[in-house]
Amino acid sequence: MKTKVAIIGAGPAGLTAAYLLSKNNVPVTVLEADPVYVGGISKTATYKGFHFDIGGHRFFSKSKAVEDFWTEILPNDMLVRPRSSRIYYNGKFFAYPLRAFEALIKLGVVRSALCLLSYLKAKLFPVRKPDNFEDWVSNQFGKRLFNTFFKSYTEKVWGMSCKDISADWAAQRIKGLSLGSAIKNALFPQRYNGDRSHVIKTLINSFRYPRKGPGMMWEACAEKTRAMGGKVEMGCKVVGLDYDAAGETWSVSFKDPQGETQKFEADHVISSAPMRELVRGIRPAVSEAARTAADSLKYRDFLTVMLIVKNRDAFHDNWIYIHDPNVKVGRIQNFRSWSPEMVPDADKACYGLEYFCFEHDGVWDSKDEDLIKLAESELLQIGLAKAGDVLDGTVVRQKKAYPVYDDDYAKHVDTVRQELDACYPNLHLVGRNGMHKYNNQDHAMMTAMLCVENILADTKLYDLWDVNSDAEYHEAGAAAAEETNGTALRNVPTRVPATPELASEQT
Repeated sequence: MKTKVAIIGAGPAGLTAAYLLSKNNVPVTVLEADPVYVGGISKTATYKGFHFDIGGHRFFSKSKAVEDFWTEILPNDMLVRPRSSRIYYNGKFFAYPLRAFEALIKLGVVRSALCLLSYLKAKLFPVRKPDNFEDWVSNQFGKRLFNTFFKSYTEKVWGMSCKDISADWAAQRIKGLSLGSAIKNALFPQRYNGDRSHVIKTLINSFRYPRKGPGMMWEACAEKTRAMGGKVEMGCKVVGLDYDAAGETWSVSFKDPQGETQKFEADHVISSAPMRELVRGIRPAVSEAARTAADSLKYRDFLTVMLIVKNRDAFHDNWIYIHDPNVKVGRIQNFRSWSPEMVPDADKACYGLEYFCFEHDGVWDSKDEDLIKLAESELLQIGLAKAGDVLDGTVVRQKKAYPVYDDDYAKHVDTVRQELDACYPNLHLVGRNGMHKYNNQDHAMMTAMLCVENILADTKLYDLWDVNSDAEYHEAGAAAAEETNGTALRNVPTRVPATPELASEQT
């Protein structure tokens, strides 16, 4: 096949597509703006021999095809790790998922009883057709538990009221979880027995993880892609896409690491770039309606303050959700608990304190040394370190980490999608930012896998927008969806790689 494919972005979606296309002898060029790291938000940064993630990534998927892919990329480097996370609320730590009796004791009998009554009230008198996060979660857990365990943290993450966040986000991120399922899991914990179809991801108790972080997966994927003849170009920012409708070809313009503008021709473009930026760079320009819709899409940014501290075994969780409104930190990672190989010194620990913000707000624009001091003071305030424990630190900022699900986002995405589908049949949107969908790695990868199948078949076998948040494919018009829990997808050719079980859970 002589089709040439350009891929924007070397994150999980972009590199999955690049690897599979290269495996099928399709010439592919990946353009990644970051000069150092592949993996996007799934990269693993390094500092003085310490490895740390940008967000947390638990590798578990309902899709066998995705799991097999990971195994193919890293056949000997995937650890099985215990899942452990807690919630910090009102000066106390609560196990998450819920441990019923622990929660009863720490909340107190009266408060627990009121929470149960609130839950029963929500079941008897639910909000009909909930359209915002607060109403959706309150229907599942009751208003009191919503205020206790959801409101503060969620508003930290998004920087907006829970009433202004679309119910779509809650339905996607905590699908299948309710107070009833949480209590059931507390009494009878889920065990993964090979059947992915009935697993609630939020409640899994173990997961796979690369020895040196998720970036290890994508660095290996990039190298294997190059070994098969594919190109992965770092420090190359796409600045324009010129479409020739007559020839159905693209001219891709990008700035190389020296700042020079380069161009090359492609028959297909696969984009995992933020939808807003992609639309701005297409020529001939999209309609005013599509441009306005794209410009209306919003993103939430965040930064990680990585601290190297004296190892006092303060906690063993993978991460702790910080629901206390008296501190700015939203979540704290313990990277040794992800993998011992992330931390080179036995007498030291490596913590990542995550701050959710908007680009160029007060937190984002703070000096690194001030952010390190803030993180140190909040770590002490929460009780996870003592004075003098912090030895060193660094800061990593991540733009457009989360596509915002506000009231109008779905309408804007649909406007852009319809125009791009109609005018540019060989432009394919994949991944979290490419589709403006808050999804996990496995979902992003599945969109890329199906995109590759469409390109190889030279027809639209699959609608990528019908891949849901569990990396399942819902065939358009089908009465019932088929889950990818066995022999991959219905009608998907065997070219779809057998790959590992990526159980990726992110904020």
